[in-house]
Amino acid sequence: MGVPTSGAAAANIVKYAVGYDFEYTNGMPIRYVGFPFPVAGQPKAVHHKYIFESKDVLTGKPMMQAVIDNLTKPLTDKEKISGKPPEAKVEPRLLPPGTEDDLQQLFKDNDWTDYNPIILPTEERVAAMLKGTSRKPTDKVKELNWPGGKRIMTVEKVAVCAVMAGAKPEHFPLILALGTAVPFGNSTSSMANMILVNGPIRNQVKMNYGLNTMGPHNEVNSVLGRSFTLMSKTAGNLHSGKTTFSGLGSNLQYNNVCLAENEEALPAGWNPVHVQLGNKPTDSVLTVATGWSYISSVGEVQRGYPPQFLMRDYMRSLSGMGGTVIMDPSVAALMKDAQGFNTKEDLSKWLAQNVEKTVSSYWGNGVVSTMFATMAIQGLEPYASQKKLPPDTLIKPFQRVGVVVAGGGQTTWFVTDFGLGRGELIDNWK
Repeated sequence: MGVPTSGAAAANIVKYAVGYDFEYTNGMPIRYVGFPFPVAGQPKAVHHKYIFESKDVLTGKPMMQAVIDNLTKPLTDKEKISGKPPEAKVEPRLLPPGTEDDLQQLFKDNDWTDYNPIILPTEERVAAMLKGTSRKPTDKVKELNWPGGKRIMTVEKVAVCAVMAGAKPEHFPLILALGTAVPFGNSTSSMANMILVNGPIRNQVKMNYGLNTMGPHNEVNSVLGRSFTLMSKTAGNLHSGKTTFSGLGSNLQYNNVCLAENEEALPAGWNPVHVQLGNKPTDSVLTVATGWSYISSVGEVQRGYPPQFLMRDYMRSLSGMGGTVIMDPSVAALMKDAQGFNTKEDLSKWLAQNVEKTVSSYWGNGVVSTMFATMAIQGLEPYASQKKLPPDTLIKPFQRVGVVVAGGGQTTWFVTDFGLGRGELIDNWK
């Protein structure tokens, strides 16, 4: 547009901005300055010091001088480059032959794995996996535009990851449906994911939705959750220190909190999640949720303190960007029979209306501040009004709270900050 511009980024990702992002994604040689980390949540006095006393992490110059230089100095030859960036390098369809140990190491060297041993995706194994769907190997599952240029994730490429994860052909439609959500959430914060399966396919492939449903006790739950990570790292091109910069990361990304809903144990009047989303009870649906964490009830529910009160108390510590409660069927029965929540929607509405956080606590969360502060500055509601309230004012951060019923045998529950997505019809991928 012909406007002198200086981009700014925190020190932990500024090299990505001037390196990988420039080379493969936008192709535009934007001049940057790099601020010391952390940036979000700092008082204005610290930001003032960054600008007028600290040094730019890229040039070593005083920050404001670096900004002025970026805006005034003539473009270099490299900065005059125009046109589209090159597409990402296309890997050959087949790798050269090698020993089991050498090929396992090759996948690790290229960061194509979660660093647990994989099932090597030979042509024969991939061909067998493809028999689990009527789709053609070249059919498009998803077009990925970030990062590294446009990538087409085909049915065959998903089959490669399914083999690597240890899946069987009968699991493949589930993994194809999951492929439409690749890659998983990527942020400098420690994002995580939840994979929820509803409908008849749960029983057809023998998923676990009962005892120990979220533990390492079922083949399908395990390989489905793992395949999301493998697809996100390969087709999604998520590589630590190169295209993703989460400070602590998340252990949840190994299996992505993969579970199925115990629909058979739902109280009368409580619909499964996929029906709440507008699907038929006979549909098989996979839903991906993105968030950060969950908190266990730490012991069974006690009638002396209604469970929804304790859920409310625990949810005050969550970010407020999304919310889902995962509860044992015995808790669901108690919520209906003893507490009068005749539907999931009744409970969701109660939680949304009763979970409150102080303004200072809500905006003190770095993710919330990063996502919504600019909206508040622009005058967009409800963020603009919330930012103007006194720090101790109580606000209701959750507009909607999802409810999932799973497990069996103990009156326990988790509150999470996972926000449920739309859902993908698994039957479309059979």
